[in-house]
Amino acid sequence: MDHDQPLQTPPGQTAQEAGLRQHSALLRRFAESRQRLAADPYRPLYHFVSPESGLNDPNGLCFWRGCWHLFYQGYPPENPRPHWGHAISDDLIHWRDLPYAIKPGPEEASWSGSTLVEAERVIAMYHGHQLGNMVAVSSDPLLLDWEKLAGRAVIPNPCPIWTRTTGRETMPGVRGNPPPAGAINFVYDPCIWKQGEFYYSTSGGTLPHGPSGRRLRAQFLFRSPDLVSWEYLHPFVEGDLYGMPGDDGGCPYFWPLGDRHILLHYSHMSGGHYLLGDYDTGRDTFVATRGGRFTFGAWYPGGVHAPTATPDGKGGVIVLFNINPAKPTPGWNQILSLPRRLTLAGKDELGMQPAGDIESLRCDHRRVEARVLPANREVVLDGVLGNAVEIAAEIDLGKAQMVELNVLRSPGREEFTRIAFYRDRGYVDWDRSDGWARFHASRDSLIVVDTSYSSELPDVESRAPEIAPVYLAPGETLKLRVFVDKSVVEVFANDRQCLAVRVYPGREDSLGVSLRAQGADGALRSLDVWQMRTIYDERPA
Repeated sequence: MDHDQPLQTPPGQTAQEAGLRQHSALLRRFAESRQRLAADPYRPLYHFVSPESGLNDPNGLCFWRGCWHLFYQGYPPENPRPHWGHAISDDLIHWRDLPYAIKPGPEEASWSGSTLVEAERVIAMYHGHQLGNMVAVSSDPLLLDWEKLAGRAVIPNPCPIWTRTTGRETMPGVRGNPPPAGAINFVYDPCIWKQGEFYYSTSGGTLPHGPSGRRLRAQFLFRSPDLVSWEYLHPFVEGDLYGMPGDDGGCPYFWPLGDRHILLHYSHMSGGHYLLGDYDTGRDTFVATRGGRFTFGAWYPGGVHAPTATPDGKGGVIVLFNINPAKPTPGWNQILSLPRRLTLAGKDELGMQPAGDIESLRCDHRRVEARVLPANREVVLDGVLGNAVEIAAEIDLGKAQMVELNVLRSPGREEFTRIAFYRDRGYVDWDRSDGWARFHASRDSLIVVDTSYSSELPDVESRAPEIAPVYLAPGETLKLRVFVDKSVVEVFANDRQCLAVRVYPGREDSLGVSLRAQGADGALRSLDVWQMRTIYDERPA
């Protein structure tokens, strides 16, 4: 499916939109809440935020009947248990609020999960707190109405439900192999896909097979012919050398990526991760060959949390993350990242770019022409100001040891957020080096986002610098796309890496931009900056 084709109103959607009138009071409440909360100076303009109350994990991103559907854990004030909040978009950027989609009952709360789009319906599999993993289906054009299959958890918790001594099933709905010795039989945050005649699901869990018996993530695999009767098979991932002892596998998303597969997931210990590898359908096993991170420090405070992801129809995967707060903001907390498009840039290399029509938000363009960046001297860019901007820059380090781009800078440099690049200061990649002849040319560079001086406020929680690897070939210039949005900074480097952190400048004049080269001259090839508009579609629902 080509998701970039012009959108047309699907059959039946006009009638259903008319049916939204029964939810007009709720949608009006959302609009009024958005207007009221917009006065908060740290509430983003173009990163998605819940219309009311807090926001936790994003869930079930999918493309259905010509539109993108985003779900997220929302907390309606009249019933502040986790629900699946819901928004819809034509372009992955501008969003319209829809009524809450999946509501608690019989489960105590509707927690994280994923969706699978079929020809005539969308399947949501999610964790029903205190019950287990549940399945709901919807087939209407706007995915407003959901039916929960079986009226219970289809994979109960704890699970798998087998008695080791007798091999007898002790609860309905689950059969199969006994769990591995030492497994924590706790299912949560399921992922769902279909292969051949069967549906498959992975669920978070751990095994005590790490150093000194410490637990390692184990995505337990289940299979079903009908979404109701599930069979436990075995741990899904083979060859996983890329996790940390203590990681688990929450919020998994397993999708094709080019001619390979990617498993995105979240560790409650260390944040967002991914595994690249090959799907052995004969053995129902994912063979991991490379792993990486989306969080380059602790996930709290101010760090990247959990993913939601779906194929883009062109061999890539679209992913969004929730990003945690680092300062109290009454009435709301987390935000979502910009959508990213992941592609396979090499056998074990990810490409990473902003996704959706982000360019449609641009206005008030300013261009800074090429200039020398003199060694050891900060260059403040005249007239380049803003706290809701996109910056596109190309920099040639020359012989400089490091270059930095500072944003949200106050005139006296009391506050600033530092984006620094260190060429060839990362680890050597042996697979890239092809022997000693190219040993040094195989080293990663490092991209850093340092929030140490982002705020003078006493209630902003400190965060150590984010440091991420990014490979630049010999002679390749640094190309940055930096998105600043009130209380978040996202940095894309050469379409290969992205870092995102929360920031809370305390001064109203922390709006400036500056550049600096260390040790020797560098060169700014170009820099463009745009002010950015809001993403919220204000058309009547």
